[in-house]
Amino acid sequence: MHPRDNVAVALRDIECGTRLTLPKGSHTVDIFVNQKVPFGHKFATERIGKSQPVRKYGEIIGKAIKPIRIGEWIHTHNLESVRGRYMH
Repeated sequence: MHPRDNVAVALRDIECGTRLTLPKGSHTVDIFVNQKVPFGHKFATERIGKSQPVRKYGEIIGKAIKPIRIGEWIHTHNLESVRGRYMH
């Protein structure tokens, strides 16, 4: 959605093992989804280290509470929201 994003949103349920080719800035990236991702949920399009920002639509929406692998489902088990908090 935005070149700085490190997540994408599932537009349908995505099964574990699905290969996706997604736009990333001026190129594309191949992602192997390694967990089932429900419709409307996020998954990582790049590796995100513990305490690193998670970006969606160009904005920081939270930080990783543990390392997140490419293709991993992102939800409350690995993301802490920063909504209403200042994060730098």
